[in-house]
Amino acid sequence: MRLPMSSVLAANRSSLVDRLLVGAIDLHCHSGPSVMPRYFDHYEAMQEASAAGVRALLIKDHYYSATPVTEVLNKHFKHLKVTLLSGVPLNNSTGGLNLYAVDHGIKLGARLVWMPTFSAANHINQHKKDEHFKDKFPQTKKRMIEPTPLSILNREGALVPEVFPILDLIAENDIVLSGGHLHISEIFPLFEEAKRRGVKRLLCNHPTYVVGATHDDIRRLVAMGAWVEHSVCMFIEGSKFKFYDPPELDALIKAGTVERTILGSDLGQAGNPRLVDGFRSVISTCLELGYSEAQVRRMVSSNAAELVGLKS
Repeated sequence: MRLPMSSVLAANRSSLVDRLLVGAIDLHCHSGPSVMPRYFDHYEAMQEASAAGVRALLIKDHYYSATPVTEVLNKHFKHLKVTLLSGVPLNNSTGGLNLYAVDHGIKLGARLVWMPTFSAANHINQHKKDEHFKDKFPQTKKRMIEPTPLSILNREGALVPEVFPILDLIAENDIVLSGGHLHISEIFPLFEEAKRRGVKRLLCNHPTYVVGATHDDIRRLVAMGAWVEHSVCMFIEGSKFKFYDPPELDALIKAGTVERTILGSDLGQAGNPRLVDGFRSVISTCLELGYSEAQVRRMVSSNAAELVGLKS
């Protein structure tokens, strides 16, 4: 008995999505332990990725560097064939623009430094301006001390002196600099100075969310040599943080080019789709938008590998 053509096409699409998952790299995995509610921990994230053939996860927590944990898990669970990475978030809990935290993280194997996220003055201002912000952003399980706003610019609009030695360390060790949740008006001077100091790996996370970048800003970032990462959780059905529809994803990819676009899950929150399911959904969406298998693989795998320096 022959299957209907629609069933055959659906089966072929599902098979293609599964193939594109193999070797995928997620640079935005929110596993726990965390003060934020998470549906899985770092080890469980590793297991989930392994079952789908995902190659690597970069663990992001806004309050601490997971690098010590990733180093231990990589050592003891090599058989899962998943590489865990992490970085250093420069928020209040790690001392803000703390050169010592960056130095320590790099010595442990951190691949990335995030400029302030939850503690960024821009993030805090966005929270204050939007009465529905709590519905649009994960909240901690218990009330935390109110953050001290952090900016990398002084009142005159110049970079504060604490930034320079941090950029020098990032350049010296050839790791990634992320703009965090700084406003795009802060990210441009930051990236320009970073390039002058020899930083080669620049990343802007979810540029249109909190960061405030326009499509023209994205084009400018890419022209500077930066990579642009879009959060899968903001585009997929079933996500509490779905803000955009497929045509907007298409426009963002075209603004940033396939060659400089990275799709990271930004998943792990309790009550949201599973990380692997999020990747399946966005891969399917990209295929429906007309992107080729090779183009989708670039956006979910090889671009991220190039950014963080993972060998093919």
